[in-house]
Amino acid sequence: MRKIAFDTEKYLNLQSEKILERINTFDNRLYLEFGGKLFDDNHASRVLPGFLPDIKVRMLAQLKEKVEIVIVINANDIETNKVRGDLGITYDQEVLRLIDAFRSIDLFVGSVVVSHYQQQGAAEVFMNRLDKLGVKVYRHYVIDGYPANVGHILSDDGFGKNEYIETERPLVVVTAPGPGSGKMATCLSQMYHDHKRGLNSGYAKYETFPIWNIPLKHPVNLAYEAATAELDDVNIIDPFHLEAYGEAVVSYNRDTDVFPVLKNIFEKIQNESPYKSPTDMGVNMAGYCIIDDEAAVEASKAEIIRRYYHALVQQRLGNSGEEPIQKIEIVMNHAGICAADRKIVEIAQKKADLTNEPAVAIELPDGRVVTGKTTTLFGASSAALLNAIKTLGNIDDELALISRRVIEPVQELKTDILGNNNPRIHADEMLVMLSVAATTNPTAEHALKQLPKLKGCEAHSTIILRNEDERIFTKLQMNLTCSPQFRTKKLYHKK
Repeated sequence: MRKIAFDTEKYLNLQSEKILERINTFDNRLYLEFGGKLFDDNHASRVLPGFLPDIKVRMLAQLKEKVEIVIVINANDIETNKVRGDLGITYDQEVLRLIDAFRSIDLFVGSVVVSHYQQQGAAEVFMNRLDKLGVKVYRHYVIDGYPANVGHILSDDGFGKNEYIETERPLVVVTAPGPGSGKMATCLSQMYHDHKRGLNSGYAKYETFPIWNIPLKHPVNLAYEAATAELDDVNIIDPFHLEAYGEAVVSYNRDTDVFPVLKNIFEKIQNESPYKSPTDMGVNMAGYCIIDDEAAVEASKAEIIRRYYHALVQQRLGNSGEEPIQKIEIVMNHAGICAADRKIVEIAQKKADLTNEPAVAIELPDGRVVTGKTTTLFGASSAALLNAIKTLGNIDDELALISRRVIEPVQELKTDILGNNNPRIHADEMLVMLSVAATTNPTAEHALKQLPKLKGCEAHSTIILRNEDERIFTKLQMNLTCSPQFRTKKLYHKK
């Protein structure tokens, strides 16, 4: 069982308290830029066991009477149908999903901002759709010279041409479907417009990583570098904080690069900057809530290796090049680890070598490892999951939980009628069959009840899995990696 490294309740209390303090620093109006994922911060929950994936929105729910949500989406991301990799949906779809998710927990979504607006056709269609759905939409434009040309930015032709977002509550949370959406520019634009209206509003940033008050090369911060290897993010010591306070704390390059400009904008708008460093801008209390550093170190090292395998797969799929892999290799060197430290990979590969077919290995909560091989009936993922729940339920390995009389007609349907080349049962199909079997078979019912125990378990496939199988591991909240190999040598591979 994974050790708990993070105190959730302490974090909720400290984080809420810190944000309320920051609101009171200004004229009861704070634009809080929310970085990272809000509802499903699975990276944080993996590197800080005990950190709940939705802890940020739980914290906001405690302040819901004061909170208003503004979602920013880059018009160019709408135009190019940019996809959120972990969910497989486009950024405009993610905006709609976020609105529904916020509303489902009674958080008020005030509006959507379309940034970098240049009359893009797809952006126009999306804005019209939002308007028909009753969602307020505002346009923010491309500003020449942003962020360096402060004089132009703080003019009628700069922030002045952006539409002013009418907000109602003291804490305006500015979030987005992904990076590069324009959250900071939206906050600063609002401050400019507020100043012209005589309101001394403020800006702060809330990002979990990197954690500013743990060492630069702590595995938790290294895991963040591995997670953002495809970006230009690099963790560094905050030079402004070191100069102002003589204290070495962790920031990252983009924040330190833009801070002089941000400070200048504050001084132009409000005559002085409330912040002496990028770290001052943050309101992240996560570092104070790590209660088992050893557990966090262990979990973070495992995450770095998982990110390495992900980068290898992305390169094999043609989605990225060598650079992310090389960056993570440097991170692994700093952490004192290597890809071979993921022992489950070797176990899966030995099974594949023995059978000359793809294999999957799963490490159970108690440390036992089960494997699944490719057979005439099941794919390796299906077989491994079946074997895992049999083991967890102390069910005889030789016992067939799903009758061949049920499996074979489904295989015929897949090949003879639906035209699939592969007759083997995928993981999602297997679970549906098992659910049906559970209505009349108590042993199948018992096996099905073991599935929640797979949450957090490690899994590895010796080939790149199809989306159907990969999604099942994701929904079961298992930590899946794949070797960067396809099942066949064909040029076209359906993912």
